[in-house]
Amino acid sequence: MLRDSIKAAQITAMKAGDKPRLAAVRLILAKIKDRDIELRTADSLPDDDAMVIDVLQKMVKQRRESIQLFEEGGRPEKAAEEKAELDVIETFLPAQLSEDETKALIEAIKAEVGAESMKDMGKVVAALKARHGTQLDMGKASGWVKAALA
Repeated sequence: MLRDSIKAAQITAMKAGDKPRLAAVRLILAKIKDRDIELRTADSLPDDDAMVIDVLQKMVKQRRESIQLFEEGGRPEKAAEEKAELDVIETFLPAQLSEDETKALIEAIKAEVGAESMKDMGKVVAALKARHGTQLDMGKASGWVKAALA
């Protein structure tokens, strides 16, 4: 399980004295614990790995936005800190599909659900996310779906 590998990484970072990596891993574990608390009241619980991947993907998105803002604001030292955290977070994510692979999947799903116009975008995005959500940046993928249906 992904959660177990993150906990193991925490122990490894502690033993190695790698403070920046340890801080990033602890941050990941804190976000996962926050999500666990949020889901206590949920009627149905998602697959644990899928939930952890979702948390990691949101953290990646936040880091990328922060890096851009820090670079635009002339704070390279803060951008470097965020990049270091981003590198640690990305080590736990499964390999992401390439743009070409994603576009091929979009075309296959588009044909399967009979999508022909922008009205059908929701169907295509929902099917794509359900099948391959853990391997995609859904922000980019939805843009490609939009382009494919335009």
